[in-house]
Formats: sequence, C-alpha cells, structure tokens
Amino acid sequence: MKAQILYISHGGGPLPLLGDEHHRHMVAFLKTLSTSLVRPDAIVVVSAHWECAKPTVLSSAKPGLLYDYYGFPKQAYQIQYPAPGATNLAHEIASLLDGALLDEKRGFDHGMFIPLSLIYPDASIPTTQLSLLSSLSSLEHWKLGEALRPLLDQNILFIGSGFSFHNMRLFFQRDDEQNHAFQEFLIDACTTDLPVAQRKERLVGWEQVPYARYCHPREEHLLPLHVCCALAQKKAELVFDDEILMRRSLGFLWR
Repeated sequence: MKAQILYISHGGGPLPLLGDEHHRHMVAFLKTLSTSLVRPDAIVVVSAHWECAKPTVLSSAKPGLLYDYYGFPKQAYQIQYPAPGATNLAHEIASLLDGALLDEKRGFDHGMFIPLSLIYPDASIPTTQLSLLSSLSSLEHWKLGEALRPLLDQNILFIGSGFSFHNMRLFFQRDDEQNHAFQEFLIDACTTDLPVAQRKERLVGWEQVPYARYCHPREEHLLPLHVCCALAQKKAELVFDDEILMRRSLGFLWR
C-alpha cells in the first residue's frame, strides 16, 4: 500500500489556530506529524462537516474556504489556506463511486483547513474533499471506503477528519468512564489484528457498544473513521491519545 490513511480528531472549530489551551496536545501532535509521513502527491479529506445525499467530490481547481463556524473572534474569519484543488483526482474518485457528483463551487471546510494548516502549513499539496452521506449509515460509509481501494497504489494521503468524542453539550467537562470505555472500544476495533469481516462487524455495529450515543449523539464525526478503516482493511497504529476540550480523543494511522 503506497497510500497513507489518517483519522484525526480535529478539535473545536478554529480554536486550534487561535491558541486555545484545550487544544495544545492536538496542535503539538499535528505540527510534528508530517515528519513521520511520506509527503503525499495529493490529499483527500473526508470531513465531518460535509454531508450530501450522494457521494460528492470537490472538483474546483482553486477552492476557497468555508468559514463554517460562528461566534469566534475576527481572526477566525481571516484564516487562509490556499491549497490547490486536485481536479484530476476528484474525477478519478467520482468514477469509483456509484452515483457520485462533482462540485466545482464548494470551498474547503474547517475539517480540512484547520488540521492541514498545522500538518502542511505551506498549503502546496493538491487537495480534494469527499462528502459524507446524509443517510449517516455506518454500512454505507464502510462501503464508501471499500470503493476507494483502487487508489491505494498512489501516493495519496487520505484523511478522515472527525472527532472520536463529539457530544457538544459535554465538552469542557471533566472526562469520565463513559468516554474512556468508548475510546477503548475504538482502539480495540482499529488496532487489533482482526479479520476484515470482524473489524467491519464491530465498527458497523458501533451503536450497540456501551456509551456509544453518549459519545456521539449524532455520528457525523465518527463516520470518517469507518471510511478510513474500510479503505485500509488492516490494523491501525494509534498515533494520538490525549485530551481535546477536556475529553479523551484519538487519532489513527495506516501505512
């Protein structure tokens, strides 16, 4: 496998770039991450912040930015990340996905430009985004990852940009055993040497795990992990396990 696959917990809106103390561990991790990666020729981001009825791929040659957050200081709306689009790759991705659409007008959302500003601040690597499906079906997102497997022989960095804990009401509260138990489930499901079918069964059935809905009342920040796991179809390396917004959160890497 030439491609690299990364699932990250991307933090709260623009706060990682605004010096927020509760993101210091995440920021330190992302700032040094590129030293352990092969520099990719292109990047594909599956962000928790884009949902469509059909799989949709960003195909603009020069995407702008979507400041898809509100209530932050002025500098949060002045962030720039002028990465070029990956137009040819976008068309290739769309050709692999049944019923896929191309979107030439949408810009990069903060699930892309916040973490990539830390990982590759030079903003020079061609990048595209792939939407989630508005069905929020874990099985459909697993199948989405499987469909992308023909791209694994290319020097692409796939990033699932989400958050392994995402209950908006419970951030900035002391972490607890409920979250700890669910994070341990994710570590076991992703990093244990399991047959593909068994890993799939565990992750597709994530809602049956204790405290699943406590950690993810809505699953859009978890589903990029399903895409990554199905794409890789092997065990991951746990590369981040620390607090973000006072909650234990994870990052995984496949290579």
